[in-house]
Amino acid sequence: MSGLIGPEQIAQECRVVWLEDITGLDYVRQSLERLQNRQGRPPYHRDGRMVGYAVLGPGARPSRASGTFLRRVFWLLPHDRDQQPDGSYALSSPSEAVDPRTLAPRKPGHRTLRSAGPPSAAMRRLGILLPES
Repeated sequence: MSGLIGPEQIAQECRVVWLEDITGLDYVRQSLERLQNRQGRPPYHRDGRMVGYAVLGPGARPSRASGTFLRRVFWLLPHDRDQQPDGSYALSSPSEAVDPRTLAPRKPGHRTLRSAGPPSAAMRRLGILLPES
């Protein structure tokens, strides 16, 4: 989903709150959630853990249809690389993963070599390279 998050969807963010130290994380999953408020720790109902969340500024308006606010939440699942370094994502990452060092308010973030793992043979043949950071 991270590739689907556009700057216009997060234009009202004023800060990102990290619930743990991100320096040891190669990637975090990010998603847009419909929440009842523009700030404060959102509820978390997945397996795994919430790693951080975005806070919206006072000018952020709720959706006319639902009365909710669209906010980013950053999370990890039990089978992600930080918990299972030799597991499913040892050399790759989920589609919604981004390098947490590339995230900031109003900035969607992106994949890097650290977050995505080594380029596949197809990527190398096509000359597709990911940034180092």
